Amino acid sequence: MGTGVAGLDYGGLQGFSEMRRLLAFFIFAAVASGQDITVDAAHSIGPLKPIWRYFGYDEPNYTYTPNGKKLIGELAALGPEPVYVRTHFMLATGDGKASLKWGSTNAYVDGVYDWTIVDRILDTYLKAGAKPFVEIGFMPKDLSTKPDPYQVEWIPGAPNKEYSAGWSYPPKSLSKWADLVYHWVQHEVELHGRKEVASWYWEVWNEPDISYWHGTPEEYDQLYVAAAKAVKKALPEARVGGPATTGPASEKAAAFLRQFLQYCERTGVPLDFITFHAKGQPKVQDGHVVMGMAKHMRDVENGFAIVREFPKFASLPIVLSESDPEGCAACSARVYPQNAYRNGSLYAVYSAVMWKKILDAAVQQKTNIEGMLTWAFEFEGQPYFDGFRTLATNGIDKPVLNVFRMMGQMSGERLALDGDGMASRGSHDVSVMLWNYGDDETQVHERTVRLRVTGLPNGPAVVHRFVIDQQYGNAWTAWKKMGSPQQPSTAQYAELEKAGGLEELRPEPVRIRDGEFLSSIKMSGESVDLLLISWR
Repeated sequence: MGTGVAGLDYGGLQGFSEMRRLLAFFIFAAVASGQDITVDAAHSIGPLKPIWRYFGYDEPNYTYTPNGKKLIGELAALGPEPVYVRTHFMLATGDGKASLKWGSTNAYVDGVYDWTIVDRILDTYLKAGAKPFVEIGFMPKDLSTKPDPYQVEWIPGAPNKEYSAGWSYPPKSLSKWADLVYHWVQHEVELHGRKEVASWYWEVWNEPDISYWHGTPEEYDQLYVAAAKAVKKALPEARVGGPATTGPASEKAAAFLRQFLQYCERTGVPLDFITFHAKGQPKVQDGHVVMGMAKHMRDVENGFAIVREFPKFASLPIVLSESDPEGCAACSARVYPQNAYRNGSLYAVYSAVMWKKILDAAVQQKTNIEGMLTWAFEFEGQPYFDGFRTLATNGIDKPVLNVFRMMGQMSGERLALDGDGMASRGSHDVSVMLWNYGDDETQVHERTVRLRVTGLPNGPAVVHRFVIDQQYGNAWTAWKKMGSPQQPSTAQYAELEKAGGLEELRPEPVRIRDGEFLSSIKMSGESVDLLLISWR
């Protein structure tokens, strides 16, 4: 647990006299150095929205691989609210074999629909307890206005200028495109029922403002309306939205998002939620990584501001259908050194900080943020800890997955917290997440946080503490300590699996007096702590 001078928290242990308790507090205040954080458990600032529960990746065919299924199961188990999963290439033509930044389902060939691989992907989510965030794309070869070349290999480190090939072009026939979408939704309704499919998201395309779409903005608008009307024709209560642009910090992306909303406002086409993306911009400086969170937040804030320009849509749910420290999950840190943050705890801490920043920005701009989707999954058959933006490597969880496990334990009402953290209150608990983060990793050092929680019920309680840092919840550290094996033994693999889980320090019984809990918590650099104070 959090420790003070004597290695104890000062929430009021049994047998402490009032004088000793006051003395302990004065020692706590005088000796501990660092940041003071106070949480008033009696003061709610509104519901804590679980916007973190959205995930996605490029390669749909990794979904049903052994480690893909394992990871989907772990995502579905993160918290009480359903987790949503999004993936590219759900309508692409091909043999169903995965490779970097590619996948296919062969759903449409010569006018014939075949949902075999689509079903295999979506059923993996549903059987695990997750839900689909369906991305309607990309263009089947037989519908593409430029079908050849269709699939081009994506090579790490190469320019990959021809990557966006035949699958990224407009359809030869909008009516056939609409029929494809209609039959897809109809198939899912027949398979899973109206109520289930109505709980999914249907998003039209991905990043149509760049090379994922070789058409004009106006042609995308037509693609969208054809798809949206087809979704509603098959299931009127379904949720459909877009346009999934890149980050609105770019003038081109901002203009695309704005023209799309203007089109929807003018024509009244179905629009149940709005999506755009937000990315950071890490760089290597003096031999180490400096994260680009400011760029990430400009995307978020600019996008929110554009949505607010349209009163008709200002209250619609917004999903950042990709929200990440940078823009390429398959760009390994081995080739792109600016991505060296991915294996360790820095990625986890970054994700925690962005959760709070995005929620705060939505409050400030009076927008309805629904989700921040982490674009990271796993790459089957790749080397251990090869620096991809993933949640797990060969079935071993990375530290970043543990921060979502922490988030999944926080629910109920959000509590005000000025400083580096988030807090919430449930019916019988208060959760406080604290972090030690800086964009420049060399500037983040060990520090002590003096935490004071007020407004608690008096009596016995238990404090649970979970930690992610270089020592705890960090399989990467464990892997390096054992010599970085690329073929770990059975015993080593079991040790790595354990190290990859969220680790709880020994639970500590306390007695709350005067409604107050005090603790002095030593935090290492690039770390996240979760304190869960629970009572009966």
